[in-house]
Amino acid sequence: MTLLPLVVALDGPASSGKSSVGAAAAQAVGFRFCDTGLLYRAITWLVLLRGIDPADPVGLVALVGEVELAADEFGRLARVLVDGQDVTDLVHAPEVDRRVSEVARVGELRAALLQRQRAIASGGRIVVAGRDIGTVVLPHAGLKVFLDASAEERGRRRAEERDLDPDGPEARAVLAELQRRDDLDRNRPVAPLRPAPDAIHIVTDGNTFEQTVAAVVAAIHRAGDIPARVATAPAADDGGRA
Repeated sequence: MTLLPLVVALDGPASSGKSSVGAAAAQAVGFRFCDTGLLYRAITWLVLLRGIDPADPVGLVALVGEVELAADEFGRLARVLVDGQDVTDLVHAPEVDRRVSEVARVGELRAALLQRQRAIASGGRIVVAGRDIGTVVLPHAGLKVFLDASAEERGRRRAEERDLDPDGPEARAVLAELQRRDDLDRNRPVAPLRPAPDAIHIVTDGNTFEQTVAAVVAAIHRAGDIPARVATAPAADDGGRA
């Protein structure tokens, strides 16, 4: 088997640490990093900005060509450009948080973004984070990791990031919103959130950030000794199911 540069598919639910852990792990091993969720956030931001129906597949797909991911100062594809304007901070707004799962469930949009995500990964030596990377986008990735934590743990972390009272109403609202997004992501008819059968499942409840990064880095080092499989699925797999 031809040795190809390793591609790491990193999946997990909202606020599981995919972006921060994936970026830190990629930096530690000298890989590139891409958070594909930024593409869906950018589309959602445009939907809200322009008053487009988030369930309108034609309207959503028409926005795809306006969105681009760009490298930051560390080489991570972590900047979002819309018509050349950097809107990275704007796509992380609370209203985008609330609506992104609704937009991301539209099958036609997922299909329209599929080849772009595969093209980003095609050079290898990259960690690609998302919710369906190991199952749909890169089903033949050399390493698949599913980063998980209970909704309560994820809610606690997010409340801590926002300096909220962990027992207060705002923290409870954060947990409820995460549970709502989990339900949407896991039960959508197209590309639902689930671990790939051959994914390494890392549950991070009780872990420090450094411990979780170390676990992902260790998995990458172990996988580096085996042939990395082709990073893109055959064209016949596209079929609008992404």
